[in-house]
Amino acid sequence: MTVLILTCHQDVTTDLVVAKLHERGVPLVRLDPAGLPGEAGLSAEYVRGDFHCYLSADGRMVSSQALSSIWVRRPGEPAAHAPEPSQWLTAETGQALYGALYSTTARWMNHPRQAAQARLKPWQLRFAHQSGFAVPPTVITTFPRVAKQFAAQYGKVVVKCLSGPPRREPPVSLPTTLVEPGTDFADVAAGPTLLQRYVPKRADIRLTSVGGRTFAARKLSAYGQVDGRYGDTGHVWEPVGVPDRIARAVRDYTELAGLAYAAFDFAEDAEKVWWFLECNQGGQFGFVELETGQPIAEAVASWLAPQT
Repeated sequence: MTVLILTCHQDVTTDLVVAKLHERGVPLVRLDPAGLPGEAGLSAEYVRGDFHCYLSADGRMVSSQALSSIWVRRPGEPAAHAPEPSQWLTAETGQALYGALYSTTARWMNHPRQAAQARLKPWQLRFAHQSGFAVPPTVITTFPRVAKQFAAQYGKVVVKCLSGPPRREPPVSLPTTLVEPGTDFADVAAGPTLLQRYVPKRADIRLTSVGGRTFAARKLSAYGQVDGRYGDTGHVWEPVGVPDRIARAVRDYTELAGLAYAAFDFAEDAEKVWWFLECNQGGQFGFVELETGQPIAEAVASWLAPQT
């Protein structure tokens, strides 16, 4: 049985898992949808109720019947590397690739349907509450009056993007930012704006959930730091135990979301409360493993490997 990994060529996090799969002697095919058609190939046949599919990449070919699991790590946009890319070709290639893969019986980490839902910040907030996490008061609004009232009620608030930085070259960074006192919220009417009560944190927590196993790491924050993704704090990630309440909430959340893999971000305050910030269904773990030594790649490889 073979593992299919959908990701771009330059992905160090995937390299860590590939090495573990090689150690286990597990056959794998690594395919970037951006290279289909051209660098990769596909053929799917539906005849008299039978289904057969073959994928090729990097000189290797795999049959749909031989797929044990599919890891959707960081796939490129279908047909992005084609000689004459177009929106039409991307749509056609995406239909062919994912439609064929949906037809298999392979296990997914994570299935694109569940992953698409799990990316939605409003959905995350609703089900983080339902799962038992502590979640900072949050509003998403296009009404300037609502934004002004929210800021007045909670004092210190931050503004965050909903969908992440826009895709452009060079890449754009959009850190979580404190809202200055007296801010005019008129621009909120131009697009949905997410405001959240500021959590004065003493540490950032990254918790990685892999098939029910949890790996948590903690990094002390710099004084006044708002967004732990930007700026050097002078501290490193260190392993940390997972409180029982958090472990239960993670289990409930991932079951509700249908996620085999998830990377949670928390802000730890002075009372040691872990405040839920977001859950990235495809978040990186390489930087955590390299600093903490936690065997996250081994856990991913174990989940992907054929089940006995």
